[in-house]
Amino acid sequence: MLGLPERFAFLNPGRLVDGDLELVLVATTPRDAVRGLVPAYHFDMRHRTSSELLGGISLRIGNNDHICLYAGHIGYGVRPEHRGQHYAARSVKLLFDLARAHGIDPLWITCNPDNEASRRTCELAGGVFVEIVDVPPSDSVYEPGEERKCRYRFDL
Repeated sequence: MLGLPERFAFLNPGRLVDGDLELVLVATTPRDAVRGLVPAYHFDMRHRTSSELLGGISLRIGNNDHICLYAGHIGYGVRPEHRGQHYAARSVKLLFDLARAHGIDPLWITCNPDNEASRRTCELAGGVFVEIVDVPPSDSVYEPGEERKCRYRFDL
């Protein structure tokens, strides 16, 4: 699978807002070829008017087996007290333009097969379930009890 061009530049994501939800860029992490990490954007999910922290979401830029098969381009988490408001699905959609600007298409999100909430998030955001894969013990997302990942494809 294709990786990244030698020269990579983070882009200004602009204002990412959906109703009462706003994504606030809090960090970027560069590529680390030694550790096998791709560049990533990290956002807080915040309530637009109160600035209350709702959760977090990251966009990983790159295409390799680790990202496309096991880790996904996007990872997210919503604080327990804010679950059920579709903040994760809405946040995923807000990142589509930024992913597209970096040439990510298709975009992949993975989750554990027993994580019904994350699976529903992928469906609400427009993802299509493709398959469940076994994560090799050599991959960094491998953990005992979490040896399989559902793969959802998003055609941008």
